Amino acid sequence: MDRQVYDTYIYPMSIQNLWNNIAASIAAIPRSELLMLALAALVGGWIGAMMIRRRVPAGRIVRTASTVVLVGILVTVVLQLSRFDPRLEVAVPQLGLPEQVVEGGETRIPMADDGHFWLRAEINGVPANFLVDTGATVTAVSSNLAAEARLQPRRGGLPISIGTANGPVAAQLATAEEIRFGNVAARGLDVVIAPTLGETNVVGMNLLSRLKSWRVEGQTMVLVPNNPQEPIELR
Repeated sequence: MDRQVYDTYIYPMSIQNLWNNIAASIAAIPRSELLMLALAALVGGWIGAMMIRRRVPAGRIVRTASTVVLVGILVTVVLQLSRFDPRLEVAVPQLGLPEQVVEGGETRIPMADDGHFWLRAEINGVPANFLVDTGATVTAVSSNLAAEARLQPRRGGLPISIGTANGPVAAQLATAEEIRFGNVAARGLDVVIAPTLGETNVVGMNLLSRLKSWRVEGQTMVLVPNNPQEPIELR
């Protein structure tokens, strides 16, 4: 296991990260159905406006249709962004957005020799090492682990940029059926497939924030789900 640590943050196209993400966003357009549809709707709206100017009867229909599509895209974006905050999350299984649930019993993670908290987890039944990173917005996995765990990039998903020590990189959103470690199980959790993270996998705040609490006691991190049972200490 390569334990190189990355400063991993997820930026859903925020203003703060705008200029650094322009190249990544442009490169992601051909791979994002959502962006392609948005561009097509914008072009359709422009065509509809030109048709109205020339008094073509179907112009209003074309422009209205493009507006409806853009509103639908906006709603989809808002629904996906809401999943980063458990207080706002809306589950929409029809759009591939299942409810994100983290449950189980109290689990204690000892600090590793490198000063970080690592755990051995199973994602969709595939074992892997994860760094617990309270500075990461979303749980992230390497491309190799994503392939082994059969994680499929979400169709129509948001273009995501990850800020690393080497600068922003493009990534893809997916949904993990289950992530299990100690006595904790997370189901339906959003994860990011990050090719440039090497073999490093990260447990982020979208999992930790769905616990009842988490804290650090000396050299041990304590994770407490909403229905704590007997504590388990990972080794």
